[in-house]
Amino acid sequence: MVGIGPGGVSDRTRRAEEAIAESTVVVGYSRYLELMADLTEGKEVIATGMTKEVERCRVALERARGGEVVALLSSGDPGIYGMAGLVLELAEREGDPPVLEVVPGVSSVSAAAARLGAPLMLDFACISLSDLLVPWDVIRARLEATAAADLVVALFNPRSRKRMRQVEKAGAIFLKHRPGSTPVGIATDLGAAEEKVVLSDLDHFLEFEIGMRSVVIIGNRSSRVIQGRFVTPRGYRL
Repeated sequence: MVGIGPGGVSDRTRRAEEAIAESTVVVGYSRYLELMADLTEGKEVIATGMTKEVERCRVALERARGGEVVALLSSGDPGIYGMAGLVLELAEREGDPPVLEVVPGVSSVSAAAARLGAPLMLDFACISLSDLLVPWDVIRARLEATAAADLVVALFNPRSRKRMRQVEKAGAIFLKHRPGSTPVGIATDLGAAEEKVVLSDLDHFLEFEIGMRSVVIIGNRSSRVIQGRFVTPRGYRL
């Protein structure tokens, strides 16, 4: 289970590149395989589309049980909204598990934070707004609790063609607890040629383009902008 980072070559880890190099079979979502094409020459490549995560993991496990060295790709880190947990669950259910290893990667939340400044210097939460696997009522309760606790929050999967309103509802929840001037950063297509990084605030961030490949970071009540950078002070005496 290999984390390939947010997508750009410069954000890959050496350990991830070595794991792919040692593999004979590489399995992944078609977009991830395109990003890793320079590392997969001469290897068997198995591509699947969106929403095919279970099938992807089953294929990887089957090939590994057959004696192949398999690299199953996840964007970011495989243990953060990635494939690691699903593989471990399936391996337990199906029995006869192969040797399994999780190779961490640069999560898009840490990559986004680095592009924006230092918004995650204090306690923070990560919440996915996708309700494909988690009911919206549960997501809303988590947003309410995070907003009330004054945690910085990173929103994953904020918007898609079928889910347009969740990020608007999230913004409204946070506006009940934080001023409209609270910094909000939007990082999209990190590491790619199309990368866009925007620094806004709670009152205005919805005016900017937000999609499935965006990460939205909302500051807490102490977060501020310092010379164009989004910073959450940790509390040091200066």
